[in-house]
Amino acid sequence: MSRKCSALMSLALMLMLAVPAQAQLTVQILRGMAEAVPIAVVPFGWEGAEPAPWDVAATVQADLERSGRFRALPRADLIELPHESARVDAAAWRLLKVDYVVVGRLARIEGGRYELRYELVHAVTGQRILGLALPADGGALKLASHRVADAIYERILGIRGAFATRLAWVAVDGRATARNYRLVVADADGANERVVFRSPEPVMSPAWSPDGRSLAYVSFHGGTPAIYVQTLRTGDQVRVSARSGINSAPAWSPDGSRLALALSRRDGNVDVWLLTLASQELRRITDDPAIDTEPAWAPDGQSLYFTSDRAGGPQVYRIGIGAGEQARRVTFEGRYNARPRVSPDGRELAVVTIDREAFRIAAIDLERGGQRILSNGRLDESPSYAPNGATIIYATREGGRGVLATVSTDGRVQQRLAASAGEVREPAWSPFLP
Repeated sequence: MSRKCSALMSLALMLMLAVPAQAQLTVQILRGMAEAVPIAVVPFGWEGAEPAPWDVAATVQADLERSGRFRALPRADLIELPHESARVDAAAWRLLKVDYVVVGRLARIEGGRYELRYELVHAVTGQRILGLALPADGGALKLASHRVADAIYERILGIRGAFATRLAWVAVDGRATARNYRLVVADADGANERVVFRSPEPVMSPAWSPDGRSLAYVSFHGGTPAIYVQTLRTGDQVRVSARSGINSAPAWSPDGSRLALALSRRDGNVDVWLLTLASQELRRITDDPAIDTEPAWAPDGQSLYFTSDRAGGPQVYRIGIGAGEQARRVTFEGRYNARPRVSPDGRELAVVTIDREAFRIAAIDLERGGQRILSNGRLDESPSYAPNGATIIYATREGGRGVLATVSTDGRVQQRLAASAGEVREPAWSPFLP
C-alpha cells in the first residue's frame, strides 16, 4: 500500500470517529490537588434596589474551584460578609483554616456601565495583597469576573490565569447518513457556546490565530479538503488552500502572517509547507518520501515540529524554516509519538503516544529529555495547551462517546468536559485575549 493511501486511510479513520455533538459542555473535576489552597469568596456588595446584574463572586469561585488548585469555602459556611478588606476579621477566617479571603463590590457607573472593585486578603497575615477596580459593560460582566479570577490565581500561584480565554472544538449532529458538522467556540468553562461554522461535510483541525480573532480549519465542503480562515467577529471566511490532494493541519506562525500546512502535491507525497497569507506565496519545508504532517511552531517562529514516519513509524521531528535546513528527530521513547504541540514557553512538547497499548497524552521535556504520561484513557488525542502552559485540553472517549478532558502539566489535576448529548472532539485553546 502506498504512503499516500495510508495517509488517506488514516484521515478517513479520524473522520469516522467523529459522531453527533450538541449542548453546552459541563465540567467535572475528576482529581484535584490534595494541597489545594483554601479560600473564601464573599458575595460582592451591590447597592441597587433590584438584584445585582451578575453574581461576580459565584463566577470567581467556580473558576478557582474548576482549576483544581483551590478549595473554596461553601457560602453557607461563611462567617461574615464584608465587602472591603478593612472589615475582614482575619483571625476568624484563620479558625476556619482559610488562607485567603476575596471581597468586593459591584457598582453602577456612568454610561450604563459597571465597576467591579475587588480585594484579596491574606488571612494568615491579615494584609491586603491585591486590590483593583475593573470597569465593564453590562454584557461583559461575566468576562470581567473571569478576569478577576485570573488576577487572584496569578497573585497566589504566580502563574497567569486562563479563565478569560476561549475554546474551539468540532461537534457533529445527526445520524450517520445525514450528519451536520459544527465548529464551536465557547468560554473556557464551556459556557456561551456559539456555532461559527456548520457544514454537511467534515470539519477538522481548528487552530486559533495568535490574536484570538480568527480560526483556521479544514472543511470538506464540496467533497474535497480545503483550508479556510474565518474572522470570528464578522463571520467572514476565506479559502486559503484548496490544492489538489490533501490540505490539512493548519498551524499559525507566532506573528500571524503565515500558516504551516500539510499538503500533497503532484507527486502525491505529503509534506510540510509554509503559506504566506498576504501574498499566497507557498514554500516547501520538508521534502522526503515519508509522510510529514501535523506541523506545530516553536514560539520563536524559526522552526517547526512535525510528525513523520521516515523512521518506520510516527515520530516527532524539528526543522528550521530557513533554506536547506535538515530535520532532526526529537522523540525516541516508544514506537509511536505524534500530533506535537509546543508549550507556550517552548520548553515542553505535548504528544500522543502509545502507553500500555493505549493512546495517551504525554509531555516531553525539550531541555532535559524524558517523557511523562499525563492522561489515562484508551483513545486520547488532539492535545492543546492553555496559553499559560499550566493545562492541556485533549479529546478522549468515555462511555462510548467523545468528550473533552483536561490535565494539568504536572498531572495532578484532571477534568472531563462533556456535552449533555452527542460528542465533541478536536479541541483548541485560544491565546490570551485582549
